[in-house]
Amino acid sequence: MRVLVVDDDPDLAEVLSGALRYEGWEVRTAGDGASALAGARELRPDAVVLDVMLLDTDGFAVLRSLHEIEPDVCVLFLTARDTVEDRIAGITAGGDDYVTKPFSLEEVVARLRGLLRRAGMARQQEEGPRIVVGDLVMDEEAREVSRAGHLVDLSPTEFELLRFLMRNPRRVLSKAQILDRVWSYDFGGQAHVVELYISYLRKKLDAGREPMIHTVRGAGYVLKPVA
Repeated sequence: MRVLVVDDDPDLAEVLSGALRYEGWEVRTAGDGASALAGARELRPDAVVLDVMLLDTDGFAVLRSLHEIEPDVCVLFLTARDTVEDRIAGITAGGDDYVTKPFSLEEVVARLRGLLRRAGMARQQEEGPRIVVGDLVMDEEAREVSRAGHLVDLSPTEFELLRFLMRNPRRVLSKAQILDRVWSYDFGGQAHVVELYISYLRKKLDAGREPMIHTVRGAGYVLKPVA
């Protein structure tokens, strides 16, 4: 899970991000609205922990812009105010939950877990077991993949590699990340394994078509839908 923490108190942001990283989540911090939007465009977060009062704007304005970038992102508001009007304003603006300062780290983590779990269930009910990136479709239950309506025959390892790429579209994934998630062992001289299977996928998915799998030199690989 990818979480963006937005708070103009750097100490609080650091403590929060440390607690969330302990959960195994990828975390990025931002101290103002402009940095939050820039971070969201790059990270593509699953959830945002958002302070209502920021130095350059308020959290409600940031949320409106966030939803233009990631319409389905979960948002947990942080605020020093605990009136009914403030809560209504946060929910009306599109926030999913509300935590009042001071708060416990355990409460924030628990609230985020609940939001992400409910969001995952809602998406599963809406979309079923399918992952869609452009004209590439993966049915996880049937273990079938098609591009532009044509079935693509993949080995089990190729399927798992593609699933990881499709769950992280437009995000550059390093060879170390791919090895850890797909092969479940630490990076250490095994880059050729990733390169080999990426080449297999390219031959099956991109042959005769505009490519979707791209190499980012010195960084890794990224799957992008064809424009």
